[in-house]
Amino acid sequence: MERKLSTIFASDVVGFSKMMEKNEEATLRHLKKRRLVIDGLISEFGGNIFGTAGDSVIAEFPSPIKATECAVKIQYKMQAINLDLKDSDKMIYRIGINIGDVMIAENNLFGDAVNIAV
Repeated sequence: MERKLSTIFASDVVGFSKMMEKNEEATLRHLKKRRLVIDGLISEFGGNIFGTAGDSVIAEFPSPIKATECAVKIQYKMQAINLDLKDSDKMIYRIGINIGDVMIAENNLFGDAVNIAV
């Protein structure tokens, strides 16, 4: 099994399931707009998305500094988007970053480094 040291970035929306329960269509519409921003910023800071599910994004970065800069920029952008929305449409993001040894299998990363970031 191939291994490497990596910086893992994991994000998700606080209360996403509850938002989906209340209004699936609006929630997905808002999520898609945010994902365009998030995906673009991850790419801009040199990250590579290797996992998504629902509202979560898991990416690998070559540097913990780049991962942190990306996370901060995402938080500022999400806060700015939320300013113009009613409370029920606001999305608050949690972002975890961890550095550690990962296993590479089938174009995916596994291990405690990923689990801890998530």
